[in-house]
Parts: sequence; C-alpha cells; structure tokens
Amino acid sequence: MAFLSLGVAGYAAFVYGVLPPGSLVHSDMKVTYNTHATGIYTHVFGALFALLLGPWQFSMRLRASRPLLHRWMGRLYLGIGVLLGGIAGLYMAFHAFGGIVARTGFGLLAVLWLSTGLLAYLAIRAGDVASHRRWMVRNFALTFAAVTLRLWLPGSVASGIAFEVAYPVIAWACWVPNLVVAELAFNRDRVAA
Repeated sequence: MAFLSLGVAGYAAFVYGVLPPGSLVHSDMKVTYNTHATGIYTHVFGALFALLLGPWQFSMRLRASRPLLHRWMGRLYLGIGVLLGGIAGLYMAFHAFGGIVARTGFGLLAVLWLSTGLLAYLAIRAGDVASHRRWMVRNFALTFAAVTLRLWLPGSVASGIAFEVAYPVIAWACWVPNLVVAELAFNRDRVAA
C-alpha cells in the first residue's frame, strides 16, 4: 500500500510538476486540463499530500512512539490532502470526461472522501478512537482511488477496451472495490471477535 501510494505520488509530482498540464492524458481530456488547470493542480496537490502522509498514519509503531507526530500528520492529511483535494476533486467532477456516469462516479467519490474525513475528525475530537480508526480506513480506501485508477487505466488500454467506454466505468471501479474491501475487513474483525 505504501509503495503504491508513494509511487503514484511521485508520478503525479513529476507529471504535474514538470510536464505541461494534460500532456499525458487522453486527447479528449486536454481541453478540460487547460481550461481548469487551477482545479486540476489543487486536486492533484491535495491528493499527492494525502498519498504521501496516509500510509504512515496506519503505523502502530508511529502512533505509540510519536503520538504528537501522528496527530500533526493527521491534521495535515485531512486539512490539506482531503479537504483541499476533495473540494477541488468535487469541482473537477463536474468537468470529468465520460459524461454523467463518470461525473457522478467522481463526484460521489469526492463527497465520500470529504465526509469520511469529517466523520473521522469528529470521532477523534469526541475521543472515540475506534470509530476514528474505522472512518480513517474508509477515508484512505477512497484516497487510494488515485492508485487504483492508475492500475485500471493501463489494464483497460491493454485489453483493447475503448477509452470512451472504459473511463466512465473506471470512475466507479477506482473506489467502490476499495470501500468494499474496507467494509469486509471490518466485518471480518467483528466475526473474529
């Protein structure tokens, strides 16, 4: 998880920090990237931040030995990564390639990313550590959509599926399975207890 998160964060830093906007996207998406460059860069910067910090928040060793660092990393993860990335992601969902199916998929992803982050924050402020952890697992499952999207895209290209057909499906497939896996993990824990 950490390896893939850091890999996609590095990829994003290179692509959006060095190359011109939209240089590696499908030709039909270039206009959106150029027209809404601020939204794209804000979303990418926030998501990149979340990908860099998120995996370390699950380290029991970090939480036990450096709780203050864990708290500050969590504040930055939620405040910059999720809040900034999520608001910009919601804005960009309205302009997503792939019609209403892709726009709805990405829009719901952004809404859930923001709301699970808020619920995680409210839970820890209320002192409910167990609930906070569950909401953070859900939240990072949604953050990890940045990774799974980049796994689905080359897979769809390699299989010969037209981009116009694949992309609206990937707008859902990049996050729904992640959330299902997180929920199944909670259910497994309850059954084992």
